[in-house]
Amino acid sequence: MYEVRIEADFAAAHFLKEYHGKCERLHGHNYKVFAHVRGSRLDEGGMLLDFSELKRVVRSVCAELDHTNLNDMQCDGVDVFDQNPSAEHIAQWIFRRIQSQLAGNAGMQSGTALYAVDVFETDTSRARYCEP
Repeated sequence: MYEVRIEADFAAAHFLKEYHGKCERLHGHNYKVFAHVRGSRLDEGGMLLDFSELKRVVRSVCAELDHTNLNDMQCDGVDVFDQNPSAEHIAQWIFRRIQSQLAGNAGMQSGTALYAVDVFETDTSRARYCEP
């Protein structure tokens, strides 16, 4: 099994409802995002997936979040994070956006898939989302 990982970042504000502490107040983070792709087959050039293509997709997704208040994020009139943009919810949202953009990508080998997305709020605090 092969795995590649790229990273991207974005800056955003949020607050956590149903949380009792300082994070229930509006505050911001410089988030770091790691996207992991796994697969068992390499292309003719010996690559699982071109780093450039994965970076393009992940940076595009992160750009949607950059310099926003995540609590205000809406898609088709629906709150993206249901007013609770925890690192876990952010990781899941990013995962699904990347996954949908990579679907059908000509550079993806059969059996290659997005494996996990890590979202770091700080250098020492990370949430991961992956699907079985």
